[in-house]
Amino acid sequence: MVDRQSALAAHRRPQQTSFDGATGVSFSEVWAFSLVQIAAWPETLHSVGVTATKLAGCDAAPAPGRAVFEGTRTLMRVEPLKWWVLSEAPQDASSLPASEASQGAVLDLSHSRTWLRVSGDKAAPLLNHYLPINLSDRAFPVGSVATTAMHHIGVTLWRDEDAFNILLPRSLASSLFELFTESSSQYGYKFT
Repeated sequence: MVDRQSALAAHRRPQQTSFDGATGVSFSEVWAFSLVQIAAWPETLHSVGVTATKLAGCDAAPAPGRAVFEGTRTLMRVEPLKWWVLSEAPQDASSLPASEASQGAVLDLSHSRTWLRVSGDKAAPLLNHYLPINLSDRAFPVGSVATTAMHHIGVTLWRDEDAFNILLPRSLASSLFELFTESSSQYGYKFT
């Protein structure tokens, strides 16, 4: 397995507080993770959903736009016919279940994304500088998933109990993160 390097390593700097000394946003990068996409055909949706559920160790597959959490794994329904299984531990691609083309497709996307966690009392206002989504607790509760755009770049956002999580395309993660840190300087931020 290839040793993964952080796409945001150059951005690790000391905490910056706002003018009033507050730290309203916390960023953290999860850089050793696995991301597996499982895609189905319309007629194989149920059986492939069972495969995704088993791979994630969950009881049931989530509906579109939803996520379920099981330990360090998350199963997200990112599109009507696609699930993403996200694990906080790297997984060898050779251990993925084989899939016949007539059933669907299994694809390792781990090295294509950068996973950023954004938390703090100013996390939602910061994200709303760039994402056209109502991130209030009522409109985007825990377990919500959205595939959206940030400056015309596709990103995936979901909410767990502790933070907003965003998967950024790895090749553009550094540039997008610079936008986040520049905008969050008004709130104060730290990057751990």
